[in-house]
Amino acid sequence: MKTLVVDRSTDEQSLALVEGEAVVAETTLAGTDCRSGDWVLKVREFAGPGAPDRIIVGTGPGSFAGIRAALAFAQGYALGSGCEVLGLPSPCAYAPAEGPLAVVGDARRERYWIALFDGPKLVVPVFQVAKDQLELRVPLGTKVVSPDEKRIGELLKETFADRFVAGAGAPKAGGLARAFLANPKLLKPEPLPIYLNPAVRD
Repeated sequence: MKTLVVDRSTDEQSLALVEGEAVVAETTLAGTDCRSGDWVLKVREFAGPGAPDRIIVGTGPGSFAGIRAALAFAQGYALGSGCEVLGLPSPCAYAPAEGPLAVVGDARRERYWIALFDGPKLVVPVFQVAKDQLELRVPLGTKVVSPDEKRIGELLKETFADRFVAGAGAPKAGGLARAFLANPKLLKPEPLPIYLNPAVRD
């Protein structure tokens, strides 16, 4: 089975290709604006000959325009090819092989989203909290990473001290691919974007 994985939840848009149970290629679409249509040509070039059997999309949280465009692309492609479209939350790209992990992002308007993992299992759906609830909603002893370190890194260092692990970077399609290969239950049919708040410009 050939699977194309797309994540456009951040400015670092990425793709991965899975053949059977292995990630065989992954790339970042450097310099591609999330609102631009030229990325579709780059996807086709990356995917190579032969239609994928399924397209898997990172559903956020993140860029309103990027996530929506990725899903529209996948659903439009599926209409013509008959391939399957599935989704999973973009924080799954950080899911560890074992042990607990919290992914914390900036939900804007002084709120923060949290994804809690126990190994490759997403413990609860992604949720958001106010600043004064951050420390309370992340279990003691859990390491914390963030795709939004530039915006909220100092807050996370102040809140979680040495539990915050800097340098995680943006979620990548390759990470999403490895996550669902480890835990296929992460995949959801008829995916919808995770919009925790009304859209704001990046």
